[in-house]
Amino acid sequence: MSVVQPGSFLTLHYRMSDAQGAVIIDTFNGQPATLSLGQGELSPAIEQRLLGLNEGTRTVIELAAGEAFGERQPDMVQWVARKLLDQLGDPLEQYAVGDVVQFPTPDGLGNYAGAVREVRADGAVLFDFNHPLAGQPVRFEVQLIGVL
Repeated sequence: MSVVQPGSFLTLHYRMSDAQGAVIIDTFNGQPATLSLGQGELSPAIEQRLLGLNEGTRTVIELAAGEAFGERQPDMVQWVARKLLDQLGDPLEQYAVGDVVQFPTPDGLGNYAGAVREVRADGAVLFDFNHPLAGQPVRFEVQLIGVL
């Protein structure tokens, strides 16, 4: 029987919930996920808890507030001027509270997301770049289907 190790390739079903039990993502009723540990597809805290588990294991991992996705950082809530948003994307785009917008990384090789928290009359938008579960406890249910 295979055991999860650093760099393992996993096929698994998982369900992630917040402190109130609201499901964030759930693969149990669809295709299982495939991922490689250490590639940033799961938070380091979740990956650490998977290490040593046997193929076929089904378990629940409870992570304390801030453990899974870090603490909320107030400096990651920032106003972005409409002029900059127009340069980065579609100048006709209308932003609304709750929208999640992708931004390119400075090197242009990746992207990161920000959630709209407020839109001013001048078009500036307040974005929260914290992970949506930052600072919250997380429940991670997993069924390890395959470990390579």
